[in-house]
Amino acid sequence: MLPLVKSPALLAPVIALNLWTFFMEAWMYATRIPAVSKYKVPVHPNASKDEFNAKVPPHIRWKADNYNHLMEQPTQFYAIAVVLALLGADGDIDVGLAWLYVAIRVMHSLVHASVNKIMVRFQLFVLSSVVLLVLAARAALLVL
Repeated sequence: MLPLVKSPALLAPVIALNLWTFFMEAWMYATRIPAVSKYKVPVHPNASKDEFNAKVPPHIRWKADNYNHLMEQPTQFYAIAVVLALLGADGDIDVGLAWLYVAIRVMHSLVHASVNKIMVRFQLFVLSSVVLLVLAARAALLVL
């Protein structure tokens, strides 16, 4: 019987980005939880996000915003990387592109969560989108 995953090398970047997401979650909680006390944020079931945002400085919110972003486009990356791994696309190009995507997303997180320079974030996002598009196109060529 053939192994289900023909290219486990493509799964390493998937795991790396997932671990990075856990890091961002920890950073988010490490800043948010103390902020609730420091800024006297109401903690009750009917509290809205707007109430939290009105009381907490932006640099605290940026970590949560980035964590939420890691639940958006990277989900496409996970799917595409798994498809490529299942199809046996283990060449240097596919693995390199996957690692490049992860590196760009980590840079995006660091910019977003620390200094939040919008144009830098935008450029990193566009670059990561292009890399992801290339990966998706390469996957499409394998299945079409």
